[in-house]
This record gives sequence, C-alpha cells and structure tokens, in this order.
Amino acid sequence: MANNSINVLIPIAVCLGFAVIIYLVVMLASKILRPHEPNELKNSAYECGEQPIGTAWSMFNVRFYVVGLIFIIFDVESVLMFPVVSVFKKLNAMGMGGVVLIEILLFIGILVAGIAYCWSKGDLDWVKSYQPAKKK
Repeated sequence: MANNSINVLIPIAVCLGFAVIIYLVVMLASKILRPHEPNELKNSAYECGEQPIGTAWSMFNVRFYVVGLIFIIFDVESVLMFPVVSVFKKLNAMGMGGVVLIEILLFIGILVAGIAYCWSKGDLDWVKSYQPAKKK
C-alpha cells in the first residue's frame, strides 16, 4: 500500500526535476550569451522616454482614477451580459425567453441609471468646475 502511494508521486517529482533543469539551462545560456557592457546610460532609470527629474512623489489629477474606475465598473458589468445572451436561444426554447429578456432589460436599465447618475454628478467630465457652495 505504501509503495503504491509513492508511485503516484514519481511523475510529479520527474516534472519538478525537468522544471529545475530547464530553469538552470536557460539561466546559464542567458549568462553566457548576453553582452555585459554596463555604462551610465544603461544604469539610468527610464520611463516612457521621459528623463527622471525630481522626486517620485508627484501630484496628479484624481480624475484619472475616477474615470478609470467608472470605466472598469461598467465594462465588467456589460461583459456579464454575454453569457446570458449566448444561451438565450436555449432558454427561449425552454419557455423562459420572456423572463430572460426582462432581466436583461432590467440589467441594462440599471447600467443606464448608473451612467446617468455619474453624468449628472459630473464624474464623466474630464475637467470638472468646482463652484463654491451657496450660502443660505
């Protein structure tokens, strides 16, 4: 019985051994084949063609984050409709087409209401104008 349980682990050990051997061969080949000519330009930081000037702590507009977050929320939720639409024909054949259609329209209505709310709050405006609160 104990011998049988060890036989089950042999393929795993062989795969791990091959993985380690492949890793070592690739690392050795990269060490042998790559050119090693360090200089000041290669050791400097590089970010999208911009020279790193100043500190890494910089101010940025929070609008980038808000617009990106809104995009991700509505993009992911709209992707959730694809599985339902892909099986709609089968569900329609089972007599549930009307229910599924109402659910999809309700889901789209919720998404439209969310977009309308974001739009009315001004969260979709790239440049948001801030007005001081009116005093009573």
